[in-house]
Amino acid sequence: MTELNLLGIDFEEWYHPELVQPHIKDDKKKPQVFNGIDKILDWLHKNDTFATFFTVGEILEANPEILDKIIENGHEIAFHTMHHKKLDITTKEEFSQQIQDFARITNKRSKGFRAPTFSLNRNTSWSLDILVENNYVYDSSIVPAKTRLYGIPDADTKPYRISSEEIGHNRSDANLLEFPLMVTRFFGKKIPAGGGFYLRFLPLCTIESAIKKYEIDGKPATFYIHSWELTPEYMPKVPLTLSDRFITYHNLHKALSKMDSLIKKFEFTSFERYIKNQT
Repeated sequence: MTELNLLGIDFEEWYHPELVQPHIKDDKKKPQVFNGIDKILDWLHKNDTFATFFTVGEILEANPEILDKIIENGHEIAFHTMHHKKLDITTKEEFSQQIQDFARITNKRSKGFRAPTFSLNRNTSWSLDILVENNYVYDSSIVPAKTRLYGIPDADTKPYRISSEEIGHNRSDANLLEFPLMVTRFFGKKIPAGGGFYLRFLPLCTIESAIKKYEIDGKPATFYIHSWELTPEYMPKVPLTLSDRFITYHNLHKALSKMDSLIKKFEFTSFERYIKNQT
């Protein structure tokens, strides 16, 4: 049987990325990436692939028709906070309110969460308790490798039950499933390989080898790609430092074609469908 892999699309605006946010004033935040929703849905349809849209709530609030399009095409809606604000600069009260706001906007359809910039860590694990209180089923915020911005290097690489007391390893009595992002070894160093900058940076053969290794090990490769990576025509170039510019824009024009090659070669589905397939 072909191993199912997981595809999450982090649906956010061009001014939401962590390295871009500090350089954009509120009066310059003119939404435009949302205009690429039809292109993304058409791409998934042509490849007979379902995905989970981890969506920033303010986009749906301003454009409610996006929710209908996602659901009507058989995809899943999931929570990516209301304003793409990292958990470590969010209070428990704010996070709880955001979940309620997202539930109102989506008619309580969301059962999954991904923290902006993978900001779920041991200091922000309180968010998991709030997710459980609101009947969430899974999270996908753990990257089992250390990077400049995020990462829990000792975390499990296969799906496990996560709790606020133990975020990196299976806790049999926990109510929430964790789907950690795919990692691999590159020149001896463990690094992320499941999307974003690493999809654009790593050779395609390296990513394919990582997926095959996961398949041999009997675990799903969990991938993410940003809406602005799939629709670079809506992603303006913002003046950034050399390193930040490299991370944000390197090979941006190749992201769609590389992801397209992967979903043609391997089978991907939404988190919701994957969970149903396992039960």
